Amino acid sequence: MTNKSQWAVKAVNTAFDSQIWEKLNLKTKPPGSLGKIEQLAFQIARVQGSLAPSLNEPVVLIFAGDHGIAKSGLVNPYPQEVTHQMVLNFLAEGAAINAMARVAGMEVTVIDSGVTHDFTASLPMIHSKIGYGTADYRNGPAMSLEACHQALQKGSEIAGDVILKGTNVIGFGEMGIGNTSAASLIISTLSNISLEECVGKGTGASGDLLKQKLTTLKEVHAFHRLSSTADPEQILTTYGGFEIAQMVGGMLEAASRKCILLVDGFISTAAFLVAFKIAPEIIEYAVFTHQSEELGHTKVLSYLKVKPLLDLQMRLGEGTGCAASFPLLKMAVAILNEMASFESAGVSDKSN
Repeated sequence: MTNKSQWAVKAVNTAFDSQIWEKLNLKTKPPGSLGKIEQLAFQIARVQGSLAPSLNEPVVLIFAGDHGIAKSGLVNPYPQEVTHQMVLNFLAEGAAINAMARVAGMEVTVIDSGVTHDFTASLPMIHSKIGYGTADYRNGPAMSLEACHQALQKGSEIAGDVILKGTNVIGFGEMGIGNTSAASLIISTLSNISLEECVGKGTGASGDLLKQKLTTLKEVHAFHRLSSTADPEQILTTYGGFEIAQMVGGMLEAASRKCILLVDGFISTAAFLVAFKIAPEIIEYAVFTHQSEELGHTKVLSYLKVKPLLDLQMRLGEGTGCAASFPLLKMAVAILNEMASFESAGVSDKSN
């Protein structure tokens, strides 16, 4: 069983709720007229327990790992080597997340959680490899319980380190050929959403390959016979991957330290679902950045009873949703901190 006491994720303090809304409602606008931006401003202020919140040293953490199932060719059109090739692309600042994060004003940090490649030690990344990819879960669990514990702890340490450097908002992204399959199995098992409703294209599976992907994952689910009542750590251990497990630990640590969590797309939401099952209070710290085009994302967001900020028809991963949405967080904070009130601006409020 997961040691839940390791992460003291507490419910947010509601003592300032009325004061936050009062400050928002006294701005020079009709109450609620900025919609989700006001709700976002309220959430950030609430998490920070401040009427003047700030967003400090924002970072996107990209956790990269490989999956044993990818070697079979049954679930993904791209070879496993693409994972390490894309990691090198991130480090060369040539990927979508690099371009988008630069515009958003976010740092990008890449983590080798378990890629089947030896990266040069001098590369500007976090070397946190648990193993050279997970095992093929068609034949047994993706990882050992010990490896799962190590991954959770490493993810926790990584988040803790960036928080010590001053960040209070962390975006969670990933890279790993085959990881939509792991995410589908995790989400389906934990939420009782059928695999038919969870399994999507991933990196581009279509036609017969998409049918084969669904058939393969249904066979995997039947082989392991896990239900939603299983310990979330057991489900994580069974289906992997190392990057997903490290995201879980990182999310739990970030919430326990009262940071804002930016949750990217389908795979990041699968990691969040595991963290949510361990510590339900984490939901109050999370911003679900966008609606992924991956099939099961709508279903799992509905299960969590949350609404994403954006719907841009994206399904890339990498934390791109975090970068796309971060300017909205900056605007939300600016509304609270910089927008005039009716009184300060000398503007007449509505008649009483």
